[in-house]
Amino acid sequence: MLSAVGNPHRKFQSVHIAGTKGKGSTSHMLANMLEGSGFKVGLYTSPHLIDLRERIMINHEMIPEPMFVKLLNRLLPELRKHLEKSPPTFFEILTCVAFMYFAEEEVDLAVVEVGLGGRLDCTNLIKPVVSAITMIGMDHMNILGNTVEKIAEEKAGIIKSGVPVISVPQSPGVKEVLSKTAKTNKSSIRYTGEDIDFSYRFESSRLTGPHTRICLTTPRSKYEHLPVPLPGEHQAVNCGLALAILDTLKEKGFKINDQLALEGLSRTRIGGRMELICEDPRILIDGAHNPASMEALIRTVGQHISYDSMLVIFGCAMDKDVDGMLDQIALGADKVIFTKNGTMRSADPEELSQRFEERTGRMAQWANTVSDAIRIAGSVATRGDIICITGSFYLAGEAKKLFMGRPMIKA
Repeated sequence: MLSAVGNPHRKFQSVHIAGTKGKGSTSHMLANMLEGSGFKVGLYTSPHLIDLRERIMINHEMIPEPMFVKLLNRLLPELRKHLEKSPPTFFEILTCVAFMYFAEEEVDLAVVEVGLGGRLDCTNLIKPVVSAITMIGMDHMNILGNTVEKIAEEKAGIIKSGVPVISVPQSPGVKEVLSKTAKTNKSSIRYTGEDIDFSYRFESSRLTGPHTRICLTTPRSKYEHLPVPLPGEHQAVNCGLALAILDTLKEKGFKINDQLALEGLSRTRIGGRMELICEDPRILIDGAHNPASMEALIRTVGQHISYDSMLVIFGCAMDKDVDGMLDQIALGADKVIFTKNGTMRSADPEELSQRFEERTGRMAQWANTVSDAIRIAGSVATRGDIICITGSFYLAGEAKKLFMGRPMIKA
Protein backbone atom coordinates (compact mmCIF):
# COMPACT_ATOMS: atom_id res chain seq x y z
CA MET A 1 0.00 0.00 0.00
CA LEU A 2 2.74 2.45 0.93
CA SER A 3 4.51 2.08 -2.41
CA ALA A 4 1.24 2.75 -4.24
CA VAL A 5 0.89 6.12 -2.49
CA GLY A 6 4.49 7.24 -2.96
CA ASN A 7 6.22 5.67 0.07
CA PRO A 8 5.25 8.45 2.50
CA HIS A 9 7.16 6.74 5.35
CA ARG A 10 10.42 7.72 3.64
CA LYS A 11 9.55 11.42 3.58
CA PHE A 12 9.85 12.27 7.28
CA GLN A 13 12.24 11.53 10.14
CA SER A 14 10.99 9.47 13.05
CA VAL A 15 11.50 7.93 16.48
CA HIS A 16 10.23 4.35 16.89
CA ILE A 17 9.06 3.14 20.32
CA ALA A 18 8.34 -0.49 21.27
CA GLY A 19 7.77 -2.26 24.59
CA THR A 20 5.12 -3.88 26.75
CA LYS A 21 4.33 -1.03 29.13
CA GLY A 22 4.76 2.72 28.81
CA LYS A 23 4.97 3.18 25.02
CA GLY A 24 2.10 5.65 24.87
CA SER A 25 3.21 7.71 27.87
CA THR A 26 6.81 7.88 26.61
CA SER A 27 5.59 8.86 23.14
CA HIS A 28 3.39 11.66 24.46
CA MET A 29 6.08 13.08 26.76
CA LEU A 30 8.67 13.04 23.97
CA ALA A 31 6.26 14.62 21.48
CA ASN A 32 5.37 17.35 23.99
CA MET A 33 9.04 18.20 24.55
CA LEU A 34 9.76 18.38 20.82
CA GLU A 35 6.65 20.44 20.20
CA GLY A 36 7.60 22.77 23.06
CA SER A 37 11.01 23.22 21.45
CA GLY A 38 9.38 24.43 18.25
CA PHE A 39 9.20 21.31 16.09
CA LYS A 40 6.23 20.20 14.03
CA VAL A 41 5.67 16.75 15.53
CA GLY A 42 3.61 13.84 14.25
CA LEU A 43 2.37 11.37 16.85
CA TYR A 44 1.01 7.91 16.06
CA THR A 45 -0.26 5.86 19.01
CA SER A 46 -2.85 3.22 19.78
CA PRO A 47 -5.46 2.45 20.86
CA HIS A 48 -7.85 5.39 21.12
CA LEU A 49 -10.33 6.16 23.91
CA ILE A 50 -13.18 8.04 22.23
CA ASP A 51 -12.31 9.12 18.69
CA LEU A 52 -10.36 7.00 16.20
CA ARG A 53 -8.51 10.15 15.09
CA GLU A 54 -6.82 10.38 18.52
CA ARG A 55 -4.29 7.91 17.11
CA ILE A 56 -3.01 10.33 14.46
CA MET A 57 -1.93 13.78 15.65
CA ILE A 58 0.31 16.68 14.72
CA ASN A 59 1.30 18.88 17.64
CA HIS A 60 -1.33 17.07 19.69
CA GLU A 61 -4.17 18.07 17.35
CA MET A 62 -6.12 15.17 15.88
CA ILE A 63 -6.07 14.71 12.13
CA PRO A 64 -9.01 16.81 10.82
CA GLU A 65 -11.97 14.73 9.69
CA PRO A 66 -11.94 16.08 6.09
CA MET A 67 -8.23 15.21 5.79
CA PHE A 68 -8.85 11.74 7.25
CA VAL A 69 -11.58 11.09 4.67
CA LYS A 70 -9.46 12.54 1.85
CA LEU A 71 -6.52 10.23 2.62
CA LEU A 72 -8.78 7.18 2.97
CA ASN A 73 -10.32 7.96 -0.42
CA ARG A 74 -6.84 8.22 -1.90
CA LEU A 75 -6.12 4.74 -0.51
CA LEU A 76 -9.39 3.23 -1.70
CA PRO A 77 -8.27 2.06 -5.19
CA GLU A 78 -5.30 0.25 -3.64
CA LEU A 79 -7.49 -1.30 -0.93
CA ARG A 80 -9.88 -2.67 -3.56
CA LYS A 81 -6.98 -4.45 -5.29
CA HIS A 82 -6.16 -6.40 -2.13
CA LEU A 83 -9.64 -7.08 -0.76
CA GLU A 84 -9.98 -10.63 -2.11
CA LYS A 85 -6.44 -12.04 -1.83
CA SER A 86 -4.78 -10.31 1.13
CA PRO A 87 -6.97 -7.60 2.65
CA PRO A 88 -5.01 -5.17 4.85
CA THR A 89 -5.82 -5.06 8.54
CA PHE A 90 -7.54 -2.16 10.25
CA PHE A 91 -4.23 -1.20 11.88
CA GLU A 92 -2.33 -1.37 8.58
CA ILE A 93 -4.82 1.01 6.96
CA LEU A 94 -4.56 3.48 9.86
CA THR A 95 -0.76 3.29 9.80
CA CYS A 96 -0.73 4.07 6.09
CA VAL A 97 -3.07 7.05 6.63
CA ALA A 98 -0.85 8.32 9.46
CA PHE A 99 2.29 8.13 7.32
CA MET A 100 0.53 9.84 4.40
CA TYR A 101 -0.64 12.62 6.72
CA PHE A 102 2.79 13.18 8.27
CA ALA A 103 4.40 13.30 4.81
CA GLU A 104 1.78 15.64 3.37
CA GLU A 105 2.03 18.01 6.33
CA GLU A 106 5.86 17.85 6.25
CA VAL A 107 6.39 17.14 9.94
CA ASP A 108 9.89 17.73 11.30
CA LEU A 109 9.74 14.44 13.18
CA ALA A 110 7.17 11.72 13.87
CA VAL A 111 6.99 9.76 17.11
CA VAL A 112 5.67 6.32 16.13
CA GLU A 113 4.46 3.77 18.66
CA VAL A 114 4.57 0.09 17.70
CA GLY A 115 1.14 -1.51 17.54
CA LEU A 116 2.00 -5.09 18.54
CA GLY A 117 5.39 -6.70 19.05
CA GLY A 118 7.85 -5.01 16.72
CA ARG A 119 9.51 -7.34 14.23
CA LEU A 120 6.37 -7.97 12.16
CA ASP A 121 4.51 -4.78 13.06
CA CYS A 122 3.64 -2.66 10.04
CA THR A 123 5.16 0.44 11.67
CA ASN A 124 8.52 -1.33 11.35
CA LEU A 125 8.83 -0.14 7.74
CA ILE A 126 10.19 3.20 8.94
CA LYS A 127 13.93 3.87 9.28
CA PRO A 128 14.02 5.94 12.47
CA VAL A 129 16.64 8.35 13.78
CA VAL A 130 16.37 6.66 17.19
CA SER A 131 14.71 3.44 18.38
CA ALA A 132 13.50 3.11 21.97
CA ILE A 133 12.25 0.24 24.08
CA THR A 134 10.12 0.58 27.21
CA MET A 135 9.72 -2.10 29.88
CA ILE A 136 9.24 -5.59 28.40
CA GLY A 137 7.02 -8.08 30.21
CA MET A 138 4.35 -10.71 29.57
CA ASP A 139 1.60 -9.68 27.15
CA HIS A 140 0.01 -11.04 23.94
CA MET A 141 1.60 -14.43 24.71
CA ASN A 142 -0.51 -16.22 22.07
CA ILE A 143 1.15 -14.07 19.39
CA LEU A 144 4.55 -13.00 20.73
CA GLY A 145 5.59 -16.05 22.75
CA ASN A 146 5.15 -17.56 26.19
CA THR A 147 8.41 -16.38 27.75
CA VAL A 148 9.66 -12.85 28.31
CA GLU A 149 12.77 -13.68 26.24
CA LYS A 150 10.66 -14.71 23.23
CA ILE A 151 8.62 -11.53 23.59
CA ALA A 152 11.85 -9.53 23.77
CA GLU A 153 12.99 -11.09 20.48
CA GLU A 154 9.86 -9.71 18.80
CA LYS A 155 10.29 -6.27 20.38
CA ALA A 156 13.98 -6.25 19.40
CA GLY A 157 12.85 -6.56 15.79
CA ILE A 158 12.67 -2.76 15.60
CA ILE A 159 16.45 -2.50 16.06
CA LYS A 160 17.94 -1.51 12.70
CA SER A 161 21.46 -1.30 11.36
CA GLY A 162 23.29 1.76 12.63
CA VAL A 163 20.27 3.23 14.44
CA PRO A 164 20.98 3.99 18.13
CA VAL A 165 18.74 2.30 20.69
CA ILE A 166 17.71 3.58 24.12
CA SER A 167 16.05 1.26 26.65
CA VAL A 168 14.79 1.41 30.21
CA PRO A 169 16.37 -1.11 32.63
CA GLN A 170 15.32 -4.65 31.73
CA SER A 171 15.46 -8.09 33.35
CA PRO A 172 18.70 -10.01 32.65
CA GLY A 173 17.12 -12.30 30.03
CA VAL A 174 15.53 -9.40 28.16
CA LYS A 175 18.70 -7.32 28.32
CA GLU A 176 20.70 -10.20 26.84
CA VAL A 177 18.29 -10.44 23.89
CA LEU A 178 18.28 -6.69 23.23
CA SER A 179 22.04 -6.28 23.53
CA LYS A 180 22.71 -9.28 21.29
CA THR A 181 20.31 -7.97 18.61
CA ALA A 182 21.89 -4.51 18.75
CA LYS A 183 25.36 -6.02 18.36
CA THR A 184 24.23 -8.11 15.38
CA ASN A 185 22.83 -4.98 13.74
CA LYS A 186 25.90 -2.89 14.62
CA SER A 187 23.72 -0.51 16.62
CA SER A 188 24.64 1.10 19.92
CA ILE A 189 22.29 0.40 22.83
CA ARG A 190 22.19 2.30 26.11
CA TYR A 191 20.09 1.71 29.22
CA THR A 192 18.81 4.46 31.50
CA GLY A 193 20.10 3.97 35.02
CA GLU A 194 23.09 2.01 33.71
CA ASP A 195 24.87 3.56 30.71
CA ILE A 196 22.91 6.79 31.23
CA ASP A 197 23.01 8.33 34.72
CA PHE A 198 19.37 8.32 35.85
CA SER A 199 17.54 8.28 39.18
CA TYR A 200 14.11 9.14 40.55
CA ARG A 201 12.56 9.83 43.94
CA PHE A 202 8.97 9.83 45.16
CA GLU A 203 8.14 12.61 47.60
CA SER A 204 5.11 14.34 49.07
CA SER A 205 4.50 17.69 50.72
CA ARG A 206 1.54 19.84 51.67
CA LEU A 207 2.46 22.37 49.00
CA THR A 208 2.99 20.07 46.01
CA GLY A 209 1.24 16.88 47.08
CA PRO A 210 2.59 13.44 46.06
CA HIS A 211 4.87 13.50 43.02
CA THR A 212 8.05 12.02 41.57
CA ARG A 213 11.23 13.87 40.60
CA ILE A 214 13.96 12.62 38.29
CA CYS A 215 17.60 13.36 37.51
CA LEU A 216 19.30 12.43 34.23
CA THR A 217 22.82 13.33 33.10
CA THR A 218 24.66 12.75 29.81
CA PRO A 219 27.69 14.47 28.23
CA ARG A 220 25.23 16.83 26.48
CA SER A 221 22.44 17.29 29.02
CA LYS A 222 21.87 17.65 32.73
CA TYR A 223 18.34 17.47 34.11
CA GLU A 224 18.08 17.80 37.88
CA HIS A 225 15.07 17.21 40.15
CA LEU A 226 12.53 17.53 37.33
CA PRO A 227 8.92 16.92 38.40
CA VAL A 228 7.34 14.12 36.37
CA PRO A 229 4.06 15.38 34.82
CA LEU A 230 2.25 12.04 35.17
CA PRO A 231 1.64 10.24 38.49
CA GLY A 232 3.48 7.08 39.41
CA GLU A 233 7.06 5.88 39.73
CA HIS A 234 6.63 3.92 36.48
CA GLN A 235 6.03 7.24 34.73
CA ALA A 236 9.34 8.48 36.14
CA VAL A 237 11.03 5.62 34.26
CA ASN A 238 9.10 6.50 31.09
CA CYS A 239 10.00 10.17 31.50
CA GLY A 240 13.67 9.27 31.88
CA LEU A 241 13.48 7.32 28.63
CA ALA A 242 11.83 10.26 26.84
CA LEU A 243 14.60 12.59 28.07
CA ALA A 244 17.28 10.12 26.96
CA ILE A 245 15.69 9.96 23.49
CA LEU A 246 15.65 13.77 23.40
CA ASP A 247 19.34 13.80 24.29
CA THR A 248 20.11 11.32 21.50
CA LEU A 249 18.26 13.54 19.04
CA LYS A 250 20.57 16.37 20.12
CA GLU A 251 23.49 14.10 19.32
CA LYS A 252 21.95 13.56 15.88
CA GLY A 253 21.90 17.29 15.19
CA PHE A 254 18.41 18.32 16.29
CA LYS A 255 18.48 21.78 17.86
CA ILE A 256 16.64 21.35 21.15
CA ASN A 257 15.89 24.26 23.48
CA ASP A 258 15.94 22.58 26.90
CA GLN A 259 13.91 25.24 28.70
CA LEU A 260 11.13 25.18 26.09
CA ALA A 261 11.26 21.39 25.88
CA LEU A 262 10.80 21.05 29.64
CA GLU A 263 7.91 23.51 29.57
CA GLY A 264 6.35 21.24 26.95
CA LEU A 265 6.97 18.21 29.15
CA SER A 266 5.17 19.87 32.07
CA ARG A 267 2.03 20.19 29.91
CA THR A 268 1.76 16.44 29.28
CA ARG A 269 -1.70 15.05 29.98
CA ILE A 270 -2.90 11.72 28.61
CA GLY A 271 -6.43 10.37 28.66
CA GLY A 272 -6.96 6.93 30.12
CA ARG A 273 -3.95 7.03 32.44
CA MET A 274 -5.02 7.60 36.04
CA GLU A 275 -7.77 9.87 34.67
CA LEU A 276 -10.51 11.02 37.04
CA ILE A 277 -13.75 11.19 35.02
CA CYS A 278 -16.24 11.75 37.84
CA GLU A 279 -16.00 13.36 41.26
CA ASP A 280 -19.15 12.07 42.99
CA PRO A 281 -18.65 9.18 43.21
CA ARG A 282 -14.96 9.37 42.41
CA ILE A 283 -14.37 7.30 39.29
CA LEU A 284 -10.92 6.81 37.81
CA ILE A 285 -10.09 5.10 34.50
CA ASP A 286 -6.79 3.53 33.51
CA GLY A 287 -5.86 1.37 30.52
CA ALA A 288 -3.63 -1.03 32.49
CA HIS A 289 -3.84 -4.36 30.63
CA ASN A 290 -0.96 -6.53 31.82
CA PRO A 291 0.39 -7.53 35.26
CA ALA A 292 3.18 -4.94 35.28
CA SER A 293 0.90 -2.02 34.45
CA MET A 294 -1.75 -3.29 36.89
CA GLU A 295 0.83 -3.46 39.68
CA ALA A 296 1.91 0.09 38.83
CA LEU A 297 -1.70 1.31 38.85
CA ILE A 298 -2.56 -0.20 42.23
CA ARG A 299 0.64 1.21 43.76
CA THR A 300 0.15 4.66 42.21
CA VAL A 301 -3.47 4.97 43.36
CA GLY A 302 -2.28 4.17 46.88
CA GLN A 303 0.45 6.82 46.71
CA HIS A 304 -1.52 9.63 45.09
CA ILE A 305 -5.14 9.27 46.19
CA SER A 306 -6.59 9.20 49.69
CA TYR A 307 -9.55 6.81 49.91
CA ASP A 308 -11.43 4.57 52.34
CA SER A 309 -12.08 1.64 50.00
CA MET A 310 -11.10 0.85 46.40
CA LEU A 311 -13.74 -0.69 44.16
CA VAL A 312 -12.27 -2.12 40.94
CA ILE A 313 -14.31 -2.65 37.77
CA PHE A 314 -12.27 -4.94 35.54
CA GLY A 315 -12.61 -6.24 32.00
CA CYS A 316 -9.93 -7.53 29.65
CA ALA A 317 -9.30 -9.40 26.41
CA MET A 318 -9.10 -13.21 26.39
CA ASP A 319 -5.44 -13.29 25.30
CA LYS A 320 -4.11 -11.40 28.32
CA ASP A 321 -2.23 -12.70 31.37
CA VAL A 322 -5.45 -12.72 33.36
CA ASP A 323 -4.14 -14.51 36.44
CA GLY A 324 -1.24 -12.09 36.76
CA MET A 325 -3.61 -9.12 36.69
CA LEU A 326 -6.08 -10.71 39.11
CA ASP A 327 -3.27 -11.27 41.61
CA GLN A 328 -2.36 -7.57 41.48
CA ILE A 329 -5.99 -6.47 41.79
CA ALA A 330 -6.45 -8.69 44.84
CA LEU A 331 -3.62 -6.85 46.59
CA GLY A 332 -5.32 -3.46 46.36
CA ALA A 333 -9.05 -3.83 45.76
CA ASP A 334 -11.62 -4.07 48.54
CA LYS A 335 -14.37 -5.05 46.09
CA VAL A 336 -14.18 -6.29 42.48
CA ILE A 337 -16.82 -6.22 39.74
CA PHE A 338 -16.04 -7.90 36.42
CA THR A 339 -17.50 -6.82 33.09
CA LYS A 340 -16.95 -7.07 29.33
CA ASN A 341 -14.23 -4.84 27.92
CA GLY A 342 -16.29 -3.61 24.97
CA THR A 343 -14.67 -5.71 22.23
CA MET A 344 -15.36 -9.03 20.48
CA ARG A 345 -12.26 -10.48 22.18
CA SER A 346 -13.54 -9.76 25.68
CA ALA A 347 -13.09 -12.35 28.38
CA ASP A 348 -16.37 -13.56 29.89
CA PRO A 349 -17.05 -11.59 33.10
CA GLU A 350 -18.74 -14.52 34.85
CA GLU A 351 -15.70 -16.71 34.16
CA LEU A 352 -13.40 -13.93 35.38
CA SER A 353 -15.41 -13.70 38.59
CA GLN A 354 -15.15 -17.46 39.18
CA ARG A 355 -11.43 -17.40 38.42
CA PHE A 356 -10.88 -14.56 40.89
CA GLU A 357 -12.81 -16.38 43.63
CA GLU A 358 -10.83 -19.59 43.03
CA ARG A 359 -7.46 -17.76 43.18
CA THR A 360 -8.20 -15.50 46.14
CA GLY A 361 -11.02 -17.11 48.12
CA ARG A 362 -12.85 -13.77 47.90
CA MET A 363 -16.32 -13.12 46.51
CA ALA A 364 -16.75 -10.91 43.44
CA GLN A 365 -19.60 -9.68 41.26
CA TRP A 366 -20.02 -9.42 37.49
CA ALA A 367 -22.09 -7.44 34.99
CA ASN A 368 -22.48 -7.66 31.22
CA THR A 369 -21.92 -3.94 30.60
CA VAL A 370 -19.71 -1.28 32.11
CA SER A 371 -22.77 0.90 32.79
CA ASP A 372 -24.30 -1.90 34.88
CA ALA A 373 -20.97 -2.42 36.66
CA ILE A 374 -20.77 1.30 37.47
CA ARG A 375 -24.35 1.20 38.75
CA ILE A 376 -23.48 -1.67 41.10
CA ALA A 377 -20.32 0.06 42.31
CA GLY A 378 -22.12 3.39 42.75
CA SER A 379 -24.80 1.78 44.89
CA VAL A 380 -22.28 0.71 47.53
CA ALA A 381 -19.57 3.40 47.20
CA THR A 382 -19.37 6.09 49.85
CA ARG A 383 -17.93 9.58 49.42
CA GLY A 384 -14.54 8.41 50.69
CA ASP A 385 -14.27 5.53 48.23
CA ILE A 386 -12.64 5.36 44.79
CA ILE A 387 -13.99 3.37 41.83
CA CYS A 388 -11.21 2.30 39.47
CA ILE A 389 -12.16 1.05 35.98
CA THR A 390 -9.31 -0.82 34.34
CA GLY A 391 -8.09 -3.82 32.34
CA SER A 392 -8.37 -2.35 28.85
CA PHE A 393 -8.17 0.99 27.05
CA TYR A 394 -11.39 0.01 25.27
CA LEU A 395 -13.14 -0.44 28.62
CA ALA A 396 -11.72 2.89 29.84
CA GLY A 397 -13.03 4.56 26.69
CA GLU A 398 -16.50 3.04 27.10
CA ALA A 399 -16.63 4.32 30.67
CA LYS A 400 -15.46 7.79 29.66
CA LYS A 401 -18.17 8.02 26.98
CA LEU A 402 -20.83 7.47 29.65
CA PHE A 403 -19.68 10.61 31.47
CA MET A 404 -18.94 12.85 28.47
CA GLY A 405 -20.67 16.20 28.79
CA ARG A 406 -21.63 15.78 32.42
CA PRO A 407 -20.60 18.70 34.65
CA MET A 408 -18.79 16.39 37.07
CA ILE A 409 -16.31 15.18 34.46
CA LYS A 410 -12.79 16.49 34.94
CA ALA A 411 -11.27 18.40 32.00
